[in-house]
Amino acid sequence: MNKFLAYAQLVRLPNTFTAMADICVGALAAIAMGLFADRWLSFLCLLVASTLLYWSGMVWNDFFDVEQDRKERPGRPIPSGRVTLNHARLLGIGLMLGGVLFAWLADLLREPGPWRSIRVAIILVIAVFLYDGVFKRTFAGPVLMGLCRFLNILLGLTLLGAWPPFWGWLIAIVVGSYIAGVTWFARTEATVSKQPMLIAAAGVMLASLFMALAVPALALQTPHDFKPSMAFPYLLALFGGYLGLAIWRAIQQPQPNRVQPAIKRAIFGLVVLDALLASALIGSPGLLLIVLLLPGIILGRWLYST
Repeated sequence: MNKFLAYAQLVRLPNTFTAMADICVGALAAIAMGLFADRWLSFLCLLVASTLLYWSGMVWNDFFDVEQDRKERPGRPIPSGRVTLNHARLLGIGLMLGGVLFAWLADLLREPGPWRSIRVAIILVIAVFLYDGVFKRTFAGPVLMGLCRFLNILLGLTLLGAWPPFWGWLIAIVVGSYIAGVTWFARTEATVSKQPMLIAAAGVMLASLFMALAVPALALQTPHDFKPSMAFPYLLALFGGYLGLAIWRAIQQPQPNRVQPAIKRAIFGLVVLDALLASALIGSPGLLLIVLLLPGIILGRWLYST
């Protein structure tokens, strides 16, 4: 049991459902476009691919951060010795290969088209390595993490089989920008953060929510029968307010005990954002994605998310 707990902490198990929510946005769009009936197996493969690639990113994150974690977070699985460096390396490689394999299976299980899952998965693998192993502590770190989420949204949209329309690219940009802001906000979560950095990161998150307001209009310009929720802008504003309360408290007192809860709220908030973006395409049924919050919140009581 202790071994399972160590590996569950290593892959940030509670956060897994945020990656799944990205893929589900593509599935809901496919349902609205009448493309899902013969692609549900492909969808399941994409869910597995996204999960494995997300887990691999978390493993490589701790693998490359082991020296820093020995000083700041000695209780984590690798610095505490519960998971060896060699096992972490093998697990990271295996998870990445598995993610690419399932993306390839997703391609095989649907009609061939120009928009291939395996290509997006391979680019995502490269982005993960560039973030975790090279640029994490540079100015490019948050940008690369945002790129990883951008690509995860696009991975879900490969279910459509064709190049994403404008609304698809915008959704990917919104989610990618949001996560770039969250990553920037979390850069010094283990120590006292600098207020100007937190304010700038919060501004990036806020800008992503403003960009999201254009999704319904772009969806209505397509030939598909999308029906955006009339409540979308109001729910988006409500979400921004809920997120902003924790962020404002962290900015006022940038201590770890304020910053880390704000980060946790922002990470789980990605599921809410995905659900809202889905509702901007297909209406209220898109909000059902919020159910993916439940397992993450339950698991988060025992496992850390940041």
